[in-house]
Amino acid sequence: MTEILIEPFSPRYSADDIYGLIVPIQQEEFGIAITREGQSDLARIQEFYQTGNGNFWVASANGAVIGTVALTDIGNRQVALRKMFVRADHRGKDKGVAQKLWENVLKWAKAHKLADIYLGTTSKFLAAHRFYEKNGFVEIDKADLPLAFPIMAVDSKFYRYRLG
Repeated sequence: MTEILIEPFSPRYSADDIYGLIVPIQQEEFGIAITREGQSDLARIQEFYQTGNGNFWVASANGAVIGTVALTDIGNRQVALRKMFVRADHRGKDKGVAQKLWENVLKWAKAHKLADIYLGTTSKFLAAHRFYEKNGFVEIDKADLPLAFPIMAVDSKFYRYRLG
């Protein structure tokens, strides 16, 4: 079995590595009309995500990027979960990549004494909804999001995970 490495984003990974995972999933698998240019945050991961209580993690296998997940600090000991993607051939409970990424986020959140993790997602990501709910996220109304939560144009379903 291939060893899965999960580590914070560093210059050892290029923007092309990250875009190469995320954009095809968004466009080809889910038909979301979003481009590389429409996600400039991924060209500035260290400045955009790795500040305050935020971070960005990369899952790799044999040197190839197979997954990502990020937290954006939105203040008040709250963060937004963003960019959780796993390459199709590494998805599923038996592979455990998404679960490992989530456990890494949870460990970080607890160590940083965060209160809440929020996320927005598209209604198309049905397997993701099941994953979030299985891991303790509760669906909430858009009106219940913190004012600082960064709502994306494609977001139509929202979740909250309460820590401690």
